[in-house]
Amino acid sequence: METATADIIAGLRAAGLAGEGEVVLEPLTGGVSCDVWRVDGPAGPIVVKRPLEQLRVAAEWHAPVERGASEVRWLRRARGVDPHLVPEVLAELPGHGFAMRFLPDCPVWKDELIAGRVDPAFAAAVGRGIVAVHAATANSAADRDAFPTDAMFRALRVDPFLLFVAQKDAERAPALYALADDLSSRKVALVHGDVSPKNILVGADGPVFLDAECAVYGDPAFDLAFCTTHLLLKAVWLGNERLGEAAAALVETYRAGIDWEDADALALRAGKLTAALLLARVEGKSPAPYLTDSHHKQIVREQARALLLAPTPIDALVANWKRTKE
Repeated sequence: METATADIIAGLRAAGLAGEGEVVLEPLTGGVSCDVWRVDGPAGPIVVKRPLEQLRVAAEWHAPVERGASEVRWLRRARGVDPHLVPEVLAELPGHGFAMRFLPDCPVWKDELIAGRVDPAFAAAVGRGIVAVHAATANSAADRDAFPTDAMFRALRVDPFLLFVAQKDAERAPALYALADDLSSRKVALVHGDVSPKNILVGADGPVFLDAECAVYGDPAFDLAFCTTHLLLKAVWLGNERLGEAAAALVETYRAGIDWEDADALALRAGKLTAALLLARVEGKSPAPYLTDSHHKQIVREQARALLLAPTPIDALVANWKRTKE
């Protein structure tokens, strides 16, 4: 048996989460950045997660495995804001892995969207959940000190999404470099860093957020932009206008919860970041895997490149987003 896996089983036993008999790690489908397993233990099913040093993408992309520890810190901090927002962390494990409670009967939001079950009210709840964490941690020296993860965020978000594209697009490079500098230097609130429909469960009490590997004390506008980007991409891919309505509901509800800075200033930063992230999901190191049609890519590329040169607040960007080529 692989040594690292054996270490995880030993860690589960030490934490009382696995018995002395055979322990089966059942692989779960995950993203590009980690191994995820389900384990049936004495207290019921749990999920075990361990970060990868080399991400599963076509381009060479390495990231510090210490991000597993920062993800645990984010989950525990968010749970302190609202226990319904995240699963309970049960134990930290060797190799920067951890175990958390398995949540049955909670579909992944991405799967719901793909199936055509688009509920703008749920998107609004996502906005409320994101902004609640940001508001609770804004201008907090303790939270800033707890997340000294700037290098990790740069490796996982700034370099592959902004700088990688800047090196390929000379005309947009100045805007992208400026965004990267601002994103790296702005310290406002605790950021999840990967608020995507694939990382949100549809729970009985609202959205449940997972996969905070990129957590950093930084610009909250990034989380709003990142999630909005995914909804706009899916609106093009699926041709579903209700995804645009969902994006608008997300932005409106988030904006209503901003109490730590001028909402207009944040909305403009989020609009700039959304434009950059839209382009990155076509041209970056981690392109959206479902956006394979060249026509769809061109719709996204043309709008994103134009928006980088003439930025608009995120609510205006969403209102004017085109799902089809005119």
